[in-house]
Amino acid sequence: MEKVRQLKSLFKKHTGFDAERIEELPPSGSNRRYFRLTDADEKHSLIGAAGTCKEENHAFIKLAQHFASKDLPTPKVLGVSTDETVYLQEDLGNDTLFNLIERGRSTRSFSNEEKELLAKTIRLLPDVQFNGAVGMDFSVCYPSAEFDHRSIMWDLNYFKYCFLKATGLDFQEDLLENDFQALAEILMRSMSSTFMLRDFQSRNVMIKDGQPYFIDFQGGRKGPFYYDVASFLWQAKANFPESLREELLKEYIEALRKYKPVDEKYFHEQLRHFVLFRTLQVLGAYGFRGYFEKKPHFMQSVPYALSNLRDLLSEPFPEYPYLSKLLKELIEMKQFSDEHQKRQLTVRVMSFAYKKGIPNDPTGNGGGFVFDCRAVNNPGKYERYQQFTGLDKEVIKFIEDDGEMMHFLENVYELVDSSVKRYMERGFTSLMVSLGCTGGQHRSVYGAQHLAEHIHKKFNVKVELVHREQNIEQLFLPR
Repeated sequence: MEKVRQLKSLFKKHTGFDAERIEELPPSGSNRRYFRLTDADEKHSLIGAAGTCKEENHAFIKLAQHFASKDLPTPKVLGVSTDETVYLQEDLGNDTLFNLIERGRSTRSFSNEEKELLAKTIRLLPDVQFNGAVGMDFSVCYPSAEFDHRSIMWDLNYFKYCFLKATGLDFQEDLLENDFQALAEILMRSMSSTFMLRDFQSRNVMIKDGQPYFIDFQGGRKGPFYYDVASFLWQAKANFPESLREELLKEYIEALRKYKPVDEKYFHEQLRHFVLFRTLQVLGAYGFRGYFEKKPHFMQSVPYALSNLRDLLSEPFPEYPYLSKLLKELIEMKQFSDEHQKRQLTVRVMSFAYKKGIPNDPTGNGGGFVFDCRAVNNPGKYERYQQFTGLDKEVIKFIEDDGEMMHFLENVYELVDSSVKRYMERGFTSLMVSLGCTGGQHRSVYGAQHLAEHIHKKFNVKVELVHREQNIEQLFLPR
């Protein structure tokens, strides 16, 4: 109650009115408490913060004042108690970027309006990182003034002790420590005199009148700009598809060029290491909040972070051989892989005869693509091919020498590839593709076989191949 009394006093001093209504806002992951204070006529509305850590409060207050002097998109601090245990800041409303992109997050299909908000946000990031660092007194930052080797090791050990050990996975600590040291050295080569917000994610961006404002930067410090890019674009529950990440990265790089030249190849190479580091740090936080503080909603984010990790590990990290091996074992643990498999895409490819009807979809989704191969030159009209199918070398040679089916399949690949890619991005679990011809023996069998092999090779997803009229089934499993 003492903190509320102090906030009311600050409100009166700043506005000249009494705070008639005080509403406590939902808690975040920190120990700070937030309140919305309004006067009787609701002409004045401010946000009050009460934090138990004076050093953290001091960091936020000083950083906010510095950013205000630069006219950067952050909340202004309007009143501070003498002991800095409470302070008032401007009210930016209730709309977080995270909430405003909820539809896109749930479907992995982001609207133009959602994409524009995300683009606006990431275009502003270099302004805070570079312009915000000019004239900044980094000594006010808490708990560390700089992203250094020691703070890197803190976060990596956070992952090791709060998440990795809690899963029960056995590991050799000395080998893991060697790779942690190697990762720290690679991250440190990107040190720069820029401001690193550190927890830059869509939950910490408010949208007011269509404009983004950055909040919760009290853990910021001097550090490499890559970290915030990784934090924002690989936020676990933001659920961004790879195509959207690529769009937003282009927006960031273009905005970054205002402050420095960019070697895009090196930028992408170095960013991967920061994405890996940030993912491990986030898993450590989820482990601490979930396993130790028993807050289940943090554990609900773990599958999203592990999904990012799976994608990341699809391209090797030769710099960290033991860590890479360990992380692959981690994501394949039954407690994590079962949930992942439930959300994996299965593509069902079928060949069929039109005279026996188009195949039913056993998933209940109503079917998918149906391609008519009957316009392609038919080997079945020649007696010498009638005993064979599209799987036999004699028919394969006829079809490939003729060439019509090859051109037909090129068009099929283009259409199906785009759908498989989007289905994977959006987390869909079933796609059906059927190819039909007159008897379901030659052209459709050849086409379905090659399509199934193409999809499996290109996307590494589960493919169920069924040649219905030949009573042949084949299963392609992810590698």
